Amino acid sequence: MQDGTDVDAGVGKVETRLARIALPEKGFALECGRTLPELTIAYESYGDLAADKGNVIFICHALTGDAHVAGYHDDPDGPRGWWDEMIGPGKGIDTNYYHVVCANILGGCQGTTGPASLNPATGRPYGSDFPPVTVGDMVDAHRLLLDYLGIAKLAAVIGGSFGGMQALDWTMRYPATVRRCICIATGKSLSSQALAFDIVGREAITSDPHWQGGDYYASGTAPDFGLALARKLGHITYLSPEMMETKFGRVKTSGASVGEHEGPSMFQVESYLAHQGAKFIRRFDANSYVCITRAMDNYDLVEQYGSLTEAFEPICAKMLVVALSSDWLFPPEQSVELAQALLQSGKNVSYCRLQAPHGHDAFLVDIRHLTEVIHAFLPWVDAAERRKNDVDSTDALEQSRSFGMIGNWIPCGARVLDIGCGNGDLLTLLARSRAVHGVGLDIDLSHVIDVIDQGHDMFQGNADEGLGCIPNAAFDCAVLSETLHVLSKPGTVIREMLRVAKEGIVSFPSAGHWRRRLKLLFAGTMPLRPAETHSDSGASTVMQAFTLRDFEALCRAHDVDILEMACVPSGLASRILVKAGLCRLGADRVVARLARKKPGRTSRPPCVAYDKERMTRRGNVEGREKKAR
Repeated sequence: MQDGTDVDAGVGKVETRLARIALPEKGFALECGRTLPELTIAYESYGDLAADKGNVIFICHALTGDAHVAGYHDDPDGPRGWWDEMIGPGKGIDTNYYHVVCANILGGCQGTTGPASLNPATGRPYGSDFPPVTVGDMVDAHRLLLDYLGIAKLAAVIGGSFGGMQALDWTMRYPATVRRCICIATGKSLSSQALAFDIVGREAITSDPHWQGGDYYASGTAPDFGLALARKLGHITYLSPEMMETKFGRVKTSGASVGEHEGPSMFQVESYLAHQGAKFIRRFDANSYVCITRAMDNYDLVEQYGSLTEAFEPICAKMLVVALSSDWLFPPEQSVELAQALLQSGKNVSYCRLQAPHGHDAFLVDIRHLTEVIHAFLPWVDAAERRKNDVDSTDALEQSRSFGMIGNWIPCGARVLDIGCGNGDLLTLLARSRAVHGVGLDIDLSHVIDVIDQGHDMFQGNADEGLGCIPNAAFDCAVLSETLHVLSKPGTVIREMLRVAKEGIVSFPSAGHWRRRLKLLFAGTMPLRPAETHSDSGASTVMQAFTLRDFEALCRAHDVDILEMACVPSGLASRILVKAGLCRLGADRVVARLARKKPGRTSRPPCVAYDKERMTRRGNVEGREKKAR
């Protein structure tokens, strides 16, 4: 970010522009088989366009959003864009570095061609004759807008809710165009419950006496009552039950009493919904609401492509999937499903679940953590460039013998899951020394942000609750480094490691080391401390001390074979003990390579001393052999 940036000032005064797209003689072809003879798209843009035009971020708006995503139009004290807190100088999407474009969707009513637009064939609004459109049609129209603006590539495409569906479609339709993609609170399709709300909302509109089959423009009256009712219904799904209870509860409006059935609303929640409905009909068109909700309802990647893995096959973009904890319109499970399928398809994907009490609307109003995650993910300063001169950090990592042991057991170019990855030091070392594709897993949001900021992929999750967010056999190797002793269910985590990866590597401080034995003997305490309480989970991690024998027993109990095991001594006395064969006393750290148990394979190989030169030589040979295969 630039020094002296006034974050609160935002992008300032902006204007909505209209792009009249030049179309071929046959018009703009829609997926339904019909065509539009003319196409106008309303858009706004902020920030300077780079000379190479490589700094463009395209924002896909949600169901009833519009192009006005940041800044103000006329009055500095008037309404700001719907994501003004996210976009601007020094903000999450920093216009000091990015040129941001947002456009109204096809079928809308804020300047882009839609049901209220004039049909050139009749000179009257399309109304009921406006053809059905799809998410794909909307994305195709926006691709034409970028062509109109002379923009060939996108640094990123970002969308939440229905906008997230559009963002996903961008990566599949135009894979060579999009460098990065952020999908917030979205899914492969709507749930049946969400479909039900949309269906009832449309019925509220079409049953309004002023609907007139969708051709109400000439009458001077619109189905406002039905549209307001549809908005009220939809707005209920945007808030979490907890937030509605906190905000309204059963508080009555001033002067209301029990038994009143007429006049002002009895409860504040009804007054709030009435306000939302009245505000909505002043800016939105009923035909557009029907048109867009149908497009959202019909969006189904599995139905269209057969499976998510097939749908995601063309994707080249680096992906970030964000879930909101209290969202019940697009619950976190739907975001996990997307992230799993992307990972299974071999794509670069990160996933995080933000604690957000506001429900589905949280990505618009509860954005502090979302801002941090987006800012870390976007490539406004390349992560490798930021860290390439960090020699001291690299030297310190390479001096870690347990990290070195892990690295030399991993073939070059392998896919690696680092469980409990912390700030990503091991991932960085493996990426540099072994050219691995590493994915981290950690529950702490600050670690998630740090690791994403370094350019690694990241999944937010609690290892003790299982690795359900990770598909089977998604990795060549899973690593549990210096984390075993702070897990409450270490055996379960090891089993899960070997479900998601062919092999596992575990390192842990040995409680049997001679210094720790003396500490226990004379001080009565173990010199191992429990991990700090996670700020997001609120639960303290329990410390469990493991000796070599404890670890071997744990593996036997969970049908896990120890393929190799090495001790890492510390200090002269420890090295002497190890060389004398007293590994249980001399091992400061233990590193073990694991696999699922197979008949006839020993589960207790000899524990050998760490030999960096020998392990490096072996790892390089294995890496060359794998590459040759």
